[in-house]
Amino acid sequence: MYSEEDLRGAVASGAISAQAADALRAHVSSGRGSPATDEENFRLINSFNDIFVTIAAVLLLVAMAGIGQSSTPGLDGPPPFSGLLIAGSAWVLAELFTRKRRMALPSIVLLLAFVGGVFEMLAGFSVMMIGDAGNIGPQNNTLAFTLISASGLLTAAATWVHWQRFKVPITVAAGAAAVAGTVMTALIAALGLANSDNPQNILLPMVFVAGLAIFAYAMRWDISDRARETRRSDVAFWLHLLAAPMIAHPLFHWLGVTGGENISAGAATGVLCVYIAMGIVALMVDRRALLVSALAYVLVTLTSLFDRFGAVELNVALTALVIGSALLTLSAFWTPIRQAIVGQLPGELQARLPLSGAVAAA
Repeated sequence: MYSEEDLRGAVASGAISAQAADALRAHVSSGRGSPATDEENFRLINSFNDIFVTIAAVLLLVAMAGIGQSSTPGLDGPPPFSGLLIAGSAWVLAELFTRKRRMALPSIVLLLAFVGGVFEMLAGFSVMMIGDAGNIGPQNNTLAFTLISASGLLTAAATWVHWQRFKVPITVAAGAAAVAGTVMTALIAALGLANSDNPQNILLPMVFVAGLAIFAYAMRWDISDRARETRRSDVAFWLHLLAAPMIAHPLFHWLGVTGGENISAGAATGVLCVYIAMGIVALMVDRRALLVSALAYVLVTLTSLFDRFGAVELNVALTALVIGSALLTLSAFWTPIRQAIVGQLPGELQARLPLSGAVAAA
């Protein structure tokens, strides 16, 4: 199985001509019945060896975590040496399996392990510097958020170094998450909101704004590769995957859905309207992450509605039937529906959206 990146590498090395590569792309697209851009391809597994290496790497990282934790048995907080060993091992393994062998799934796992290990190390050393993790409690939450913010900032810097070395597409999303967490915790500490009685009233608006910012950042990567032929498209995919739940969860929480019980008809209508709006945005930007991230809330809402109207025994089945049918229909006709929606947009906006079918030929 060869990826788009492999195909571009073959053209760059002269193994095949650019015309042959274009002909191959056209042949694959015609066989699938949809343009390659609408397939939203990203590489996860090249072969079973990816799974084999990932399992071995996870076992090694778990061993490093256990060894590191045993070095600080009495520490009341994150074990810093555990994070140090995890991050160091993940970097060394990435030199082989990411930089040299370009294995997709192990690269993703090793990147996440590196980022998590760095954050655990920094947070653990912060606790050790204070001398007693018990001092970071309800009586001194501002200090706790300040330390978390500093750890998040340094983790974002380490993530940037990892990106410069290995160029794993998910790295940018991990860095964006670290930056978002840093900004939110810094604001909470700076504004003295750490001891709030209702943290959801503070965190959810921040998460929503951060989600919108990451979505806009993802669109910058998408705009730079409208044909989705480079690594930039993969970077945008992971950014969209990060932004989607950060946008969806606050919206549906404010609509009163997250409780899962006694959802009113008005709230249910609002959920469906929001989901339709998300579907339109997903079609415009040619990304399905928004639809997937909001799916659980829609399922809960429709199940509650069917139950309210008396279909108690079949509420789950009817919900699955309605949502499953709708999503399958959308998937089958994704390209023509998208062309119809994008075709109604101003030409300047169309020129910034990913290419698709008739839009690509324009």
